[in-house]
Amino acid sequence: MFAMVLVEQGRPLEARELPEPVASPGQVLLDVAACGVCRTDLHVLDGELKEPALPLVLGHQVVGRVIAAGEGVERFSLGQRVGVPWLGWACGLCNYCVQGRENLCGAARFTGYQLQGGYAQRTAADSRFCLPLPDAYGDEDVAPLLCAGLIGYRALVMTGDAKRLGLYGIGSAAHIVAQVAVHQSRSVYAFTRPGDSASQAFARSLGAVWAGGSDERPDVELDAAILFAPVGSLVPAALRALARGGRVVCAGIHMSDIPSFPYELLWGERSVCSVANLTRRDGEEFLEIAPKARVRTEITTFPLREANAALAALRGGKFQGSGVLVCR
Repeated sequence: MFAMVLVEQGRPLEARELPEPVASPGQVLLDVAACGVCRTDLHVLDGELKEPALPLVLGHQVVGRVIAAGEGVERFSLGQRVGVPWLGWACGLCNYCVQGRENLCGAARFTGYQLQGGYAQRTAADSRFCLPLPDAYGDEDVAPLLCAGLIGYRALVMTGDAKRLGLYGIGSAAHIVAQVAVHQSRSVYAFTRPGDSASQAFARSLGAVWAGGSDERPDVELDAAILFAPVGSLVPAALRALARGGRVVCAGIHMSDIPSFPYELLWGERSVCSVANLTRRDGEEFLEIAPKARVRTEITTFPLREANAALAALRGGKFQGSGVLVCR
């Protein structure tokens, strides 16, 4: 099979012909149709996430159809379309797993990081962690829901019943979360790079009631804010925009260092927390909500062979919404 492979961190992916994977017990073998391009892929590529399983096929927003199943697989049938998300395996035995917080499992393994991902024509995945996909979306359109959507949804849940919601960084995740938040009758305030009028207009098209630079503040105080941009200096900026009792949720798996800030920004029972990975329950809940909320994904597609170009475009902010590789 053809795949784009990370051989060494800090270097472009290499086009390779690899042996087709085999479905081991409990796994399904998928004919990959599409795979989303995520900023986490850049963190792995750049070495900001350490010790990937090299050589590695990146990609953890995988859409494919089951073409073979290993022993013991009963969840899916041949030909069924499924998605493979970031969380690819958890032990099921530790306190976190038993409590339904498998996203915090210390032994967890992740697709496109410790497990081979979807920048390829075929991939094998643990059937227990695959997700059935709603029929309302095409292959390319549904791919971003599997990470941008899921992580964004988990972050949104952590804001509680916040009515005035700030979103910092209007990229793949935020453009999905904004639509869910509007569906839930929340008011969305979008923060972009200073002077990025195109992204601000994009946010308004998604239902944001206000859009401006991250160096600006709306006339109202926010109940909560979600940081999708991996920029630590945005934490104190977001705290300044919060009402008392508000929460800043950091949704990225990697972020630059948070600078020191005066205690008065945190005082008033404001809080800062992070989102770590996702659970299968998050996936099931969100993929049921997305069609009801009429979430649409704004996508830019690239052929699988142009994965490096897709990653470069993501890094440079060259497209709105999500990038998706077409792997057929």
